[in-house]
Amino acid sequence: MNAIRTTCPYCGVGCGISATPGANRSVDIAGDLEHPANAGRLCSKGTHLAETVGLEGRLLYPEIQGARSDWDSALTLVADRFSRTIAKHGPDSVALYVSGQLLTEDYYVANKLMKGFIGSANIDTNSRLCMASAVAAHNRAFGEDIVPCSYDDLAAADLILLVGSNTAWCHPVIWQQIEAARAARGSKLVVIDPRRTETAAAADLHLAIRPDGDVALFNALLKAVHRRGAIDEDYLAAHVDLPDDFWANLTGSPQEAGVSSEDFETLAEWVCAIPRLVTLFSQGANQSVQGTDKGNAIINLHLATGRIGAPGAGPFSITGQPNAMGGREVGGLASMLAAHMGFSEEEKRTAQDFWQSPTIAPAPGRKAVDMFRDIYDGKIKALWVMATNPAVSMPDAKFVREALARCDFVAVSDVMHHTDTGAYADVKLPALAWAEKDGMVTNSERVVSRQRALFAPPGEAKPDWWIINEVAAHMGFGKAFAASSAADIFREYCAQTGYRNDGQRLLDISSWSEISDADYAAWRPRQWGGRSPFAEGRYSTANGRAQMIATEPKAVCHDDEFPLRLNSGRYRDQWHTMTRTGLSPTLSQHLREPLVAIHPDDAARFDIADGALTRVTAAHAAAVFRALHDPGQRPGELFVPMHWTDQHGNIGRANMLADQRVDPISGQPGFKNGDVRIAPLQTDWKAFLVTREKPELEDAVYWTAGAVGSGLLYELAGQGAVNVEALLPSAGQRMEAFDSARGTRRIAVMDDTGRLAAALFLTRSGELPSREWIIGQLQPDERPDNLALLAGRAPGQITDSGPTVCVCFNVGAKTLLRGIAEQSLADVDAVGKALSAGTNCGSCRPAIAALLEQVEQREGEIAIAAE
Repeated sequence: MNAIRTTCPYCGVGCGISATPGANRSVDIAGDLEHPANAGRLCSKGTHLAETVGLEGRLLYPEIQGARSDWDSALTLVADRFSRTIAKHGPDSVALYVSGQLLTEDYYVANKLMKGFIGSANIDTNSRLCMASAVAAHNRAFGEDIVPCSYDDLAAADLILLVGSNTAWCHPVIWQQIEAARAARGSKLVVIDPRRTETAAAADLHLAIRPDGDVALFNALLKAVHRRGAIDEDYLAAHVDLPDDFWANLTGSPQEAGVSSEDFETLAEWVCAIPRLVTLFSQGANQSVQGTDKGNAIINLHLATGRIGAPGAGPFSITGQPNAMGGREVGGLASMLAAHMGFSEEEKRTAQDFWQSPTIAPAPGRKAVDMFRDIYDGKIKALWVMATNPAVSMPDAKFVREALARCDFVAVSDVMHHTDTGAYADVKLPALAWAEKDGMVTNSERVVSRQRALFAPPGEAKPDWWIINEVAAHMGFGKAFAASSAADIFREYCAQTGYRNDGQRLLDISSWSEISDADYAAWRPRQWGGRSPFAEGRYSTANGRAQMIATEPKAVCHDDEFPLRLNSGRYRDQWHTMTRTGLSPTLSQHLREPLVAIHPDDAARFDIADGALTRVTAAHAAAVFRALHDPGQRPGELFVPMHWTDQHGNIGRANMLADQRVDPISGQPGFKNGDVRIAPLQTDWKAFLVTREKPELEDAVYWTAGAVGSGLLYELAGQGAVNVEALLPSAGQRMEAFDSARGTRRIAVMDDTGRLAAALFLTRSGELPSREWIIGQLQPDERPDNLALLAGRAPGQITDSGPTVCVCFNVGAKTLLRGIAEQSLADVDAVGKALSAGTNCGSCRPAIAALLEQVEQREGEIAIAAE
């Protein structure tokens, strides 16, 4: 088949993909060389999308109360429950919770139904959790939610500040562009992050600020720039309004930010001397109870120095989800209407007149955290969740689960049959997954791209826009929701952006509203707003001038009973709640368990051994993680990943620990600065299980599951007796080795063809063997030697490759170290030429650089000793 041009379903970079479908849902994935976002580059997640498009675990038919149903019955039930609830309790008694995984057309009709026909703004999105503070900061400063930069600005910048962004892991293609700029221009890179991540380790300057120290830092920086006479007074006079006494009231110091005077002076010197400055900020800044002020403090610096609207200059919010921007454009947030409109009387009339709707939401609706509080309190009685998993991703997730359990009616549209949120659904509606969806997405630089279907819809799965339109029709609104294609909806949305706009809003793509179906089908990526929307210095405020916003550093109150600060975020090769990436054996290699990173000094203080199980406790919840000693952590702080769910383990629930505190302006939760304590978790035994079948795990205190090769790998720990029979298949030939002195037991089960069905390695006091060779014995063509299998290693000597560093080419740390030493490899590019590592997605390049430093340091120590 011919290659199909589509868009990656992961982060907001919006990379183009060239996908060639084959038989049995196979597909060859490559980067689209002509897409402006990535020019053919892909990260590890995009590269291995082919491993995630199977039908394992899919929701393929409607269900009512856990039983298979038909579409008409399911749609009728959703419409009836919503209609009856609205009739009895009013429009605000129902809500939609949606997602940046939706396409623009899906988002548009969901927003139209809720705000224009139900008459409530109780529709919010999981984008509230990742970029709502950036939206609020843009609106305050620019009068509109406009990202003023393009990726080309990174190539043109001479100084790049990364704020709260582990770019090498979370946006690897952007990281490659930054690396290219540094190589071509000698651009300086500053990373502002409490953690010494792989991104920070590669920077020219790393400022390890304390959590929520950003406002203090950027205010102090702006004061220093002002003091040194580096303010662009002409730009301010022509294009910017300042509050009265702005400079006199500007507060903040490097000490408040937790930054040394020496590092701060270096930063201030560079900012004053280097005019081409891009500040790229992400979740570390946004996910805060001060997130909006952080965004405005960053924007203030750029406005005051005139470093905006020009090549290589501007504040650049980089989004987390593939269509978070598209959702912002069509009003997916509870705090806005479609087409970047708010809730003024004029804007409400404009939206209602365009939709010809019977009503319009009178005011902003309930933002995500408040929405689930209202569900818990019974104020919201019917909820429809689309393409997201709030039982995992919301802060204080235990509370969210209790709210879902209390809700009178819950509908869930999803692609997966079993999710943590789906467990609370009265109705499940099967939606299309990435490989079957067709529509538009907008990336972080405002480029609108097509997502195209690779396969026919499986089972009875339907597009999200179709599901929403059908529910609307069952509620009596069929005439307004009669679109027969995604193209119809896109044209309507484009038309709305120009309706009574008259230049008030920069988002005006009404010229696209006349495209034909053929033009829609052949769509190539287009950027609205141009490379620099503010190139002329005209903003979307009433007077056309940008607004400097007064911000003040605020101390976050902490609970003395919980002496550690908790930060959370992404792993390099995983995505959100792993419903997609968790299916990939390749992506599961890098970090297979949820680890709590702790500084070695804190580990000694709390008696936490490296690799030991720990219990991390907040005031309202606790979770279990395996410890990782990490000198890159600031003392007094912990870091945990956000991905684990009930489907992948009974532990590692980062968002159980996050509390419900939010930014007062944006409503975005503060995931990065929680109050916790840590203690060792004692267990009687530990084990791992390699298996083709899912076992019974009720007795395990700790378990995680990950895809490997042709099966699953379980890490286990528990107390008391071990129920071995529940872990292993009942049929097959069983072999066993037992060491009573160490309490070690090893059992292998072979099927009737001599293939490995399962292998359990258990110990009470000893060590467990490496997993890698045993995992390999699950391959269909393997017929393992029985003694070798029980020994846990291949016959004879086997070379240990070490922990996986490069998942694209399956290269381990020990292989890299051996290659660096034996071949005298001097830099990352040389390693790539010799061993391939780092030559595809590039996200492992900082790790390779760190290994090169290890070898260089070791050789230096040997040379000193020889002298």
